[in-house]
Amino acid sequence: MSQTPPFFIRLINKTSLVSQILIGMVAGILLATLMPSAAKTAGLLGTLFVGALKAVAPVLVLLLVTNSIAGHTKGQKTSIRPLLILYFFGTFCAATIAVIASFAFPSVLHLSTQSTDIVPPGGIAEVLNTLLFNVVANPVKALLEGNYIGILAWAVALGLALRQAKETTKSLINDLSHAVSGIVKGVIRCAPLGIMGLVASTFAESGFSALVSYAHLLVVLIGCMLFVAFVVNPLIVFWKIKRNPYPLVLMCLKESGVTAFFTRSSAANIPVNMNLCEKLRLPEETYAVSIPLGATINMAGAAITITVLSMAAVHTLGIQVDVATAVLLSLVATISACGASGVAGGSLLLIPLACSLFGISNDVAMQVVAVGFIIGVLQDSAETALNSSTDVLFTATACMAEDVSLNESNLQEETDLV
Repeated sequence: MSQTPPFFIRLINKTSLVSQILIGMVAGILLATLMPSAAKTAGLLGTLFVGALKAVAPVLVLLLVTNSIAGHTKGQKTSIRPLLILYFFGTFCAATIAVIASFAFPSVLHLSTQSTDIVPPGGIAEVLNTLLFNVVANPVKALLEGNYIGILAWAVALGLALRQAKETTKSLINDLSHAVSGIVKGVIRCAPLGIMGLVASTFAESGFSALVSYAHLLVVLIGCMLFVAFVVNPLIVFWKIKRNPYPLVLMCLKESGVTAFFTRSSAANIPVNMNLCEKLRLPEETYAVSIPLGATINMAGAAITITVLSMAAVHTLGIQVDVATAVLLSLVATISACGASGVAGGSLLLIPLACSLFGISNDVAMQVVAVGFIIGVLQDSAETALNSSTDVLFTATACMAEDVSLNESNLQEETDLV
């Protein structure tokens, strides 16, 4: 005889995951305010949650991509090429918006922080070299280090090699990918507790007192990211699918952006994004590749960070910038942002590359990097939320645009027959 679940369990099942996450956020803030020592301890929940996502993501990507390519049938279409164009174009637009905002609302920094011992990359060539070496990395090392370029390369190679395999082998890979997907869903169900721990520990340990002196810089940074999220990206989506983009935009921000904001890791948010793509009923052969690829090269938020902080250094030093150099900065920020995941420190460590365009010394550039670390509590969170939510948004956009194109082609064929 079946028993009725307890009231608390029924309430959890009826409440959406996003609502549970919001409740976890409020609980984390209250815990940090009322019991700071307990809030620091609760940070363990957040660390475990992010660790679990990071642990399962590489295996998930390897199996999903291998399974998708191994089971790919002849004539089956994917949206990877249009997606790459969307990724690059969206990142370039974000960098351009950041340049315009930096001219309209110039930020001036107090560069008194001593330069750190961190060594930035010597140039874009070094960033690209890092990416190329990541492609040929040892597969075991790639899995251990979360090197998604290497994981993708091996997954594609394995998938192509297994196209001629027996159906029992393909069935085994398919079952394994579904099993890991099930584990991912279980981890995601723990998001409310994980977010509560992350919020509680962040408020208890850092607070926002250190951010007050950089309020203007933060307003420009966050303002650019919000403008891209709510204006530029919807315009790009509308251009591709020719219908109201905001339902899709808001869903991606709500389902993916909120989680990414608090985990502050595109890699940790890969399972969340794949779960959302499945919910949107997107083709697995597309999102299995596009989501991990987007977590590596789709970096609109990083492009904004690189551009705004570099322009802040320019204004602080009183350097005059012409239009041609500003356009070049946007292009450099776009290329640099695409390689941000291959550099320790991410987008902040690529600021010296952009600063070098204006003849700014490495010592001064590293002081700007130090400012970036100070405001990183908000900057990195907002940057990751924009980057990660855009991965799903552009994946869905490319798939929808392909469906529209296919329907129009079928309609034209039927018209010709008539």
